[in-house]
Amino acid sequence: MAFTIRPFEDRDEAAVVALWHAAFPDDPRRNDPFAIIRRKRRVQPELFLVAEIDGRIVATVVAGYDGHRGWIYRLAVAAGARRKGHGRAMMEAAEARLRALGCPKLNLQLHRFNAAVVAFYEALGYTVEDRISMGKVLS
Repeated sequence: MAFTIRPFEDRDEAAVVALWHAAFPDDPRRNDPFAIIRRKRRVQPELFLVAEIDGRIVATVVAGYDGHRGWIYRLAVAAGARRKGHGRAMMEAAEARLRALGCPKLNLQLHRFNAAVVAFYEALGYTVEDRISMGKVLS
């Protein structure tokens, strides 16, 4: 039962979409998984990672780097694969790739009410920063 992290491949799409629907059930329509995959395949596709166990996708992470700071998006671990270090391994893989690109700082955003996820990231060395997150939907 080997846990393998690798870049996303086209053949992974259905499994990734199913994982994201399960992991992010309340996502707004603008976060359509197919659209996210399509856009990420055009921009830094090497920062879109999946993990598999025995050929089954069990985790994902999407990262980005704009030359100033890196971002983490779509860290998801299948329900049956949680609490086994897979989320940590995905973050370490994303961080290593960003570090290799010269990324000096990494950010991510969480919903305030998700205390378990906040605790997970704090255990990885992330801290809550005194910032205001703003956004604008363009489509």
